[in-house]
Amino acid sequence: MDKVKIGIPRSMYYYYYGNLWQQFLKALDCEVVVSPITNKQIMELGMKYANDEMCVSMKNYIGHVAYLKDKCDYILIPRIDNYGIDNQTCTNFLATYDIIHNLFPIQILSYNIDVAHKETEERAMIELGMRLGCSKQSSKRIYEEAKDIIENQKEKNIQKNMAKLKSNRLKILVVGHPYNIYDAYIGDPIIKYLKKQDVEIIYSDEFNSYMTNRISNSLSHELYFKYSKENIGAIALVQNIVDGILFITSFPCGPDSLANELVMRKLKVPYINLIVDDMDGNAGIETRLESFLDILERKRIHE
Repeated sequence: MDKVKIGIPRSMYYYYYGNLWQQFLKALDCEVVVSPITNKQIMELGMKYANDEMCVSMKNYIGHVAYLKDKCDYILIPRIDNYGIDNQTCTNFLATYDIIHNLFPIQILSYNIDVAHKETEERAMIELGMRLGCSKQSSKRIYEEAKDIIENQKEKNIQKNMAKLKSNRLKILVVGHPYNIYDAYIGDPIIKYLKKQDVEIIYSDEFNSYMTNRISNSLSHELYFKYSKENIGAIALVQNIVDGILFITSFPCGPDSLANELVMRKLKVPYINLIVDDMDGNAGIETRLESFLDILERKRIHE
């Protein structure tokens, strides 16, 4: 009997849950198909189907779904509303299922996370396992084992990120959502440029999220977007240690346009905000980065 083939778009959710999903689904004996790294063709697919007013990250996600739509039995698209009343996700994380359902005639495998109404990640994953033919007990065990693996790897990444703060090289905190920072089309050209300039890159998502979420209050008391709070908490944690801060924002992201603007007004360290759209080419971005690094180097010399 052929294995159930489940597609995972390499965008948005993937950069938070992709490793967990793959561990979990493979343990359930499913075949997992992950879309390739983002390229111009995938972005063009997303732009073809997307509304003009959608952020570039959403267009990117739609492009990955379009790539997968005839290559698997199901595409995994969760609905993730919140991790508590004060930890909301972006509207896209809740609306993506409906957007994709209305765009493509595909079979969607989904689950809900709404902690404010007791719909936790654990409960959702167990129910997902049961829908794929696994018992409740086995689904719980497989989820817990997969979660342990992912949490252990995350802790190693956190320790590595913290160790970079002791570097004597020029240190820049890169602030952004993982689906922008690590995407091959959106953030990777920026990261590669910084590495080429021998910059020590500190990543805002590679800190203890409980800690950064909590200390975000020192820069903003009223913010309720979970991932924005974690980014801001990372700034509060290390802004007195790094030489500069680089924001990577996808145009026109609503939460980022609000949260980043609020924080920038309070920063005492040099910063640059790079707003990435779906236009091709990075020459303008590299020119801005070159100027920013020059400012940081001169500031170092005169301190």
